[in-house]
Amino acid sequence: MSRNLYSDPLIERYASKEMAAIFSDDFKFRTWRKLWVALARAEQALGLPITDEQLVELEAHVDDINYDVAEAKERDLRHDVMAHVAAYAEQCPKAKAIIHLGATSAFVGDNTDLIQMREGLKLVQARLAQCLRALAAFADQHKALPTLGFTHFQPAQLTTVGKRACLWLQDCVGDYREATRRLDELPFRGVKGATGTQASFLALFDGDHDKVVKLDAMVAEAMGFSTVLTITGQTYTRKIDTYVLEALAGIGQSVHKFTNDVRLLCHLREVEEPFEKTQVGSSAMAYKRNPMRSERAASLARYLMSLVTNAHQTAATQWFERTLDDSANRRITIPHAFLAADAVLKLTANVAGGLVVRPEVIRARLEAELPFIATEAVLMAAVKRGGDRQALHARIREHSLKAAERIKAGKPSDLVERLAKDSKHFGLDRAALDELMRPELHVGRAPQQVDQYLRETVRPLLTHAPAGAPESAITL
Repeated sequence: MSRNLYSDPLIERYASKEMAAIFSDDFKFRTWRKLWVALARAEQALGLPITDEQLVELEAHVDDINYDVAEAKERDLRHDVMAHVAAYAEQCPKAKAIIHLGATSAFVGDNTDLIQMREGLKLVQARLAQCLRALAAFADQHKALPTLGFTHFQPAQLTTVGKRACLWLQDCVGDYREATRRLDELPFRGVKGATGTQASFLALFDGDHDKVVKLDAMVAEAMGFSTVLTITGQTYTRKIDTYVLEALAGIGQSVHKFTNDVRLLCHLREVEEPFEKTQVGSSAMAYKRNPMRSERAASLARYLMSLVTNAHQTAATQWFERTLDDSANRRITIPHAFLAADAVLKLTANVAGGLVVRPEVIRARLEAELPFIATEAVLMAAVKRGGDRQALHARIREHSLKAAERIKAGKPSDLVERLAKDSKHFGLDRAALDELMRPELHVGRAPQQVDQYLRETVRPLLTHAPAGAPESAITL
C-alpha cells in the first residue's frame, strides 16, 4: 500500500476482500480470457477451423496473465482490450489468429461487467441472508417484551421490541427478494458484434443464422447464464445497470432506517449496539459509548443510495448503438455500489447479531408513560361499572393535564394516585388500576404477529437462502 497515493476507503476499511476480489483487475482480465476461450471453443464446435492445440494453448494461459506486456501495449495502443489481445497472443502464438474472432470490445467488457454483477449479487444475497437470520433471532427472542412505541418520536401506544425488529426485518426481506429477482433475471449480452447485429459472426458462418444463434447460447451457457439478450447495440442497455443499482440502493434505504432507529434507541439507553472491551467511544469523553457502527453504516448507506442517480443518467444519455461517455462513470459507480452494499450489510449483520436490550430502562420509560396510555382502558372499565362515558372522559382529561404539569415541573406523575382517589367517578381502587396498567395488556397482537411473520414469511425464505459464500457459475 503506497502512503503517498489516494487509497480507496471502501477497499482498505469497509468492504470485504471477497467483494473487492470480484471487482479486481485479476478477476476482470481472467474473465476476459475465459470469454475468449468460451468463444473459440463454441466456434470450433460449430465448424470454424480452430484446432484442439489452439484451445489447449488458450486454456493454459487463462490465469497467468502477463500484465507487464498488457500494460506496455496499452500505453502504445491506448486501447485496453486490444492490449490484452496482444498480450494473450504473445503467450499463445499458435492461437494468435483466432483470439477474439468476430468479436468487438464489448464482448469481453460488457459480458464481464454482467458476470461481476452476478457474482456481486450472489455475495449481497448471502450477506442479506445473514442479516435476516440475525434480525429474525432477535425478533423471536424479544417478541413479547413490551416497549413504548413512538410516532413522530413522541410517546405512542405500546408495541414490543420484537415487533419493532420485524419492521426492520420486513424491509430486509424486501431487499432480499429484489436482489434475488435481479440475480435470477440478469441476462448475458452474448456475442453480438460491433453494433449488435451479429453481422461478423454471420459472415464467419457463411450466412448460417442457426449457427450464430447457437454460438450465442453456447457461450452464455459456458459462462453460467440461461438468458441471453436478443437485442443489443454494441453494448447491452444500460437500464440493466439501473435495475441492479436500484436494488442495492434499496438496501441502503433499509440499513439507514435500521441504524437510525438503533442510534435513537442507544440515546434512550434502551438498546446498545455491540461494544468491545477495549473500544474507545470518544477521544475527549472517556465515559462515552457512541453507536459508531450504526453511524458508519448510515454514512455508507447514504453514499450507496446516491450512486443510482449515476446509473439513471448514464442510461438516459446513451447515443444510438453506443457512446463511450458511459465507460469512466461505470468503472467507478458499479464497483462502488457493490462495495458499499457489501460494507453496510457486514455492519448490519454485526449490529443486529450483537444488540443488547436493557429491559429495566424500557420498563422505567413504560411506567412513566403507561398511566396516560392506559387511560382508555381505565375509561372502558369505569363505563362497564355504570359510569357516564362523557363525564369520565372529562375527569380523565382533567387529571391527565394536572399530572402532566407535575412532569413538566420535574416531578413524577401522580395520575394513578389521582384516579384511585377519584373513586366517586371511577369506582376503581389502586389494585384494579395497577392491573389495568400491566404493559402486556397494551401490546395488542404484537407477539402473535411476530410469530406469524417468522413462520409464514421469514423461515420459509431462509430455508432456501445461501448459508455461506457463493460459488462461481463459470465452468470452462
